[in-house]
Amino acid sequence: MTTDAAPGTTTHMARIPGSKSLTNRMLLLAASANGTSRIYAPLVCQDTLTFRDALRACEIPVQASPRDEYWEVTGAGQGAIGRARVWCADAGTAARFLPPYAAVGHGNFLFDGSSQLRARPLGALLEALRALGADIDVGPGARLPLLIRAEGLAGGEISVESSSSSQYLSGLLMAAPLMRTGLRVRAPGLVSRPYTDMTLSLMRRYGADATEGPDGSIRVEPGVYAATDMVVEPDASTASYVFAAAAVTGGTVTVPGLGTDSLQGDLRFVEILAKAGAEVSVDEAATTVTGTGQLRGGFAVDMGDVSDTFMTLAAIAALADAPITIHGIGHTRLKESDRLAAVADNLRACGIETAHGTDWITVHPGAPHPARIACHHDHRVAMAFSVLGIASSTAFELDDAHCVAKTFPGFHGEMQRLFCQYELPVVTSVSMEGPR
Repeated sequence: MTTDAAPGTTTHMARIPGSKSLTNRMLLLAASANGTSRIYAPLVCQDTLTFRDALRACEIPVQASPRDEYWEVTGAGQGAIGRARVWCADAGTAARFLPPYAAVGHGNFLFDGSSQLRARPLGALLEALRALGADIDVGPGARLPLLIRAEGLAGGEISVESSSSSQYLSGLLMAAPLMRTGLRVRAPGLVSRPYTDMTLSLMRRYGADATEGPDGSIRVEPGVYAATDMVVEPDASTASYVFAAAAVTGGTVTVPGLGTDSLQGDLRFVEILAKAGAEVSVDEAATTVTGTGQLRGGFAVDMGDVSDTFMTLAAIAALADAPITIHGIGHTRLKESDRLAAVADNLRACGIETAHGTDWITVHPGAPHPARIACHHDHRVAMAFSVLGIASSTAFELDDAHCVAKTFPGFHGEMQRLFCQYELPVVTSVSMEGPR
């Protein structure tokens, strides 16, 4: 998979913001630790600011340096204490990670969020918390709003149904050292396993004793997290857009800081680009993708473990030389939008033939025509179809260009900087520097 960029190719260094998944996990682990931790190069976006403010609502001091070079979090080695109304906005990680943190503490905590977040399921998490003894009131359909009357959790052995999201498991695991006897957990149907691996790796860096048994169970011993300074890597899911754009335009893009030691499973997306004909180089310091002028199709790929990047591949698959089938993605119907349906509908709207089922989509080659892209207030829909627009020189209009602020406020400006020679055919309603 490792190659060098073609001779004479201009390499563009992409400015990819930090990982949302890492930033929010580090925030929670630092809040649970005993002492003061610094998180360097945090992602500053709607979801992470929501998470930071939620911790502040729980009386956890979080101080930002003048230019957000780092965030300083002072924890007390325990769960949340007191009374708080916690606003989760659109942030799924806040709604899945913070309730276990509240439940291992003491006090009353009311969680709520936007209408989009209220529509997302929490049933598996609530069932697990109740099995551990949590006192919970919840909205209709096991969704937000959610009230937790916390008196700590004893811990024990549970099973967490994880076929729709790995975030339930991650939230429980991060709270587990603060349970009186720790936790042993099984996760049947687990999707997006790399995110669980990320959670366990970070927990261990903060001092947790977490082990995996031969039966697939995970055991976390009771203990206290230690304050730890961490640096946030560039977001691999976000990097997929610039890598894909390079692959289909024949350009070369390098993302510094995203290399072989990455904690993020979504970096595996470049392996799929290599299968589709791109030249890929991954070393300790960076990842580089170079397009070769033709995207190869004619294959099927399971993207269940890297599902946040499936829309990136599905969008550019229209430009391949043969159909591409993506499967293992049924759980993406329960994300910010029904992502599988959103991709299929938008591809058809711009004239691309698709077929899809419960957990798969096949995209056939075609020439996209101008269309209005329905973003469904989903940042990944907007960014994926921006790549297709640039690569195909098709004047798409995003009906909600602002939604990229969820994870990458400067997305449109960065794409303009990297791919200005393609005149940015995607029409947006915001300035190219991002939303105001």
